[in-house]
This record gives sequence, structure tokens and C-alpha cells, in this order.
Amino acid sequence: MPFVPHTSDDERVMLASIGVGSIESLFDEIPSSLRSGELNETPSGISEMKLMRLMSERARQDEVRLSFLGAGAYEHHIPAAVWDLVSRGEFMTAYTPYQAEASQGTLQLIYEFQTMITRLMQMDVANASVYDGASAMAEAILMAVRANKKVKSRKVLVAGDINPAYVDACRAIVGSQRIELEILPYDSSTGLVITDCDLVDATAIVISYPNFFGGLPDIDTLTDSAHEAGALVIGVVNPTAVALLKPPGAWGESGADIAVAEGQPLGIPLSSGGPYLGIMCCSKPIVRQMPGRIIGRTTDLDGRTGFALTLQAREQHIRRGKATSNICTNQGLLVTAATIYLSLMGNDGLRSVAIQSHQGLQRLLAGVADLKGVSRVFEGPVFHEAAIRLPRAACDVLTAMEADGVLGGYDLGLIDERMADCILVNVTETKTEADIDDYVSSLGTALGQR
Repeated sequence: MPFVPHTSDDERVMLASIGVGSIESLFDEIPSSLRSGELNETPSGISEMKLMRLMSERARQDEVRLSFLGAGAYEHHIPAAVWDLVSRGEFMTAYTPYQAEASQGTLQLIYEFQTMITRLMQMDVANASVYDGASAMAEAILMAVRANKKVKSRKVLVAGDINPAYVDACRAIVGSQRIELEILPYDSSTGLVITDCDLVDATAIVISYPNFFGGLPDIDTLTDSAHEAGALVIGVVNPTAVALLKPPGAWGESGADIAVAEGQPLGIPLSSGGPYLGIMCCSKPIVRQMPGRIIGRTTDLDGRTGFALTLQAREQHIRRGKATSNICTNQGLLVTAATIYLSLMGNDGLRSVAIQSHQGLQRLLAGVADLKGVSRVFEGPVFHEAAIRLPRAACDVLTAMEADGVLGGYDLGLIDERMADCILVNVTETKTEADIDDYVSSLGTALGQR
């Protein structure tokens, strides 16, 4: 949709209509100390032709032959039909359905999304939705503190093997609300959070499955121990992995209380980091503490099926003091993409993606094991990414591989200097056997072994 700015005459007409003398007068209540002032760093304008060339040159900087970089965002195949449909005008321009009676199509789509997500996660309820996986985890922590009335400590235990970017985002969001985040250690040999942890006075525990290193912690023991201690369980999962692994609703004796996920693997391109989609589910007893909105199916006076905003906990809909969140939104466009993707893939298709990803990683790990000085960092099973140790600094090796057109993985030294010789490598169904052999060859060359 093109942007057509208003003219000076348009501005004068609008200002005259509201009785204001100038644009500046509209913002006179903002202190001068908070204003940006002159934009001295703004470059002068260029022609459309030069702009398009500049942007094309910058876009080409992202081009690589092969990417094995994961760490929270994953390169999956997206069927062409997904974004062909999403790009239709009725979807592309749609936002939050504030007027339900005029948005039945949008409401039905969100209802179908919620249904698919609850079945995938085996949870009672799913909302639509929050920004991304990290903010979904933060919202889940806030939700758990509101919901668990039996514990007054406001202490939340966070598994130390969770994506560190998620933890940083949560600190930023919940840190000012008197919530204490206590990071639980993980075992240095397995990379998995230690199950024998002190759960006394904990409001909730946050568990990642798979974890940041691709490993699979003992979620059943952690879930049951938390519930016995009176804590709620928040699961942070990969939606693709859930098609193959145990879903959060089936953890332990009674399942997780809240489950969140990054929805990017479900038909959403990497797009240099966003926008993405935050998935959030919960058990029915605490549903009134869930942020966002829930769409329900009903019948009208004539018996026809209709869809309605069943739960609206955002401050735009209810009293601000009763709102459960003031940052959540309906990522409508991305919900649409995820819904179409899940519809096209089906149960068998999504499971096939998960299996192919896992098998591809096993092939890669077997290949790199033949290189001198290369080994697994942690023991135990993994899903579709794993940490490997190199005989040289990871940053140097990754730079050499990038020069060969291969993104070799994530430098774990960025999160822990003790792992400066380790990388996190990911494989999805998009990688063929030839691609994996190419990775092994490129890594060997970067290490001076080929």
C-alpha cells in the first residue's frame, strides 16, 4: 500500500478544524528535554533509482550458499501457497478485529489457529497472540505470578539452559515489577538443567524443551517436583519439535500450566530477525489471567455459526487496572501465515519436518566427528541442533566458513567466554545430504584439515 503524505494545505485545513495554530502546538505538553531536536544526522534525499540500488546491495549482504545458524530462529521450507494467500489484500491489511460483527472471517481464522495450537501443544486454551517467543515467556511469568495465589514470594526459577536472549528480554519486561528471576544451573556434561533444585517458595519454574543447546531435559521430573512444591510450570518449546517430542500438556502427571513458543518455524521467513509470532497456551483453571484475546465459536439468534471475542484482557477493552497486559497484540498477519502453514502440512507433514531435521543433524554430527579436534560439547540426545567444540576459536572458524558462503553456526563464546571454542549448529529439513557434506568439507577447510 503506497504512502501518500498530506500537503501543507492539508495541514492548514486540519489545524484550522481543531483550532490549533501549528503542528508544534499539538505537542507543547512534551518537555523540551525529551525532544530529539534537529535531525542533523539525517542524510539528504536520493532518487528512487539510487535507493532501490542501495537496498538491493544491502540485501545481497545477507546472501549465503548455506545457513546452519539456528539459536532460536530456523530456516524451514515455506510452501509457496502460504504467502501467496497471506499477501491477499483482505489479509495483508487486516489488524485486530475490534468490531467482531464486521470481522467474521478474521475471527474464524484466529479460532482455527487457536484450535491447531491447542491440539499441537495438548493444552486447554491458546490465545492470539503475543509478539514473539521471548515476550511470550515474559508474559507467562507475569501470568504465573497473578495466577498462583498460594505463593506470595514472586520468585520465579528459570532453567539455566534456556535461550539467553529470552532471559534478557524477560529481565527487561518483568524486572520493574518486583519479580525475582533465579537462574538454575545446568550440568556441564549434559548441558541440561539440574532436576534436583530447591523449589521452596517458588511461584513458578520455566523449563525449555528442547533447550538452547538442543538437548532434552527431564521435563517429567521437573514438572512433578514443581507441582508438589506448589509452583506452576511454564514450558518454552519449539513448535516443530512438539510434533515429534512430548507436548507440554503431557509433561509429568498433570502437564505444564503455561506453554509458550516462538511461532517463526511455522511458515514465517527469517526476515533478518522479525517480525515473528509469540504462541501462548495455558490450562483452563488459569485462563482468566492470560493476556491477549481468545476467539470463541457460538451461534446467533438464527442458529447460524458465528465467532466472537470471548476473552479480551487488554487495556483497550477493559479497565486499565484490570488488564493483564498492555503490550500484547494480535500478530494477525503472522497468525494467518502459521494457520495456512499448519493446514497445508497437517500432522504427518509437520512430524516429517521434525524427523528430517533430527536425522540431518545426526548425519552432520557423524561427519564432523571425523575431523581432528572436533567433538560434542554435551552428552545426551538432541533434536535438531547441538553444540560442538572446535580446536580453534569459534569466531575465526565461523569467519572462514562465511567466506566460503556457509554460515557455520552460532558462536557460543558470545554468551559464555568459557565456550569461545564452541558453536551451536542447526539442521532443518531444507538441508540435503550434499549440503551436510558441504558443511563438513567447509568446516574441515576452515580448520586447515582439507
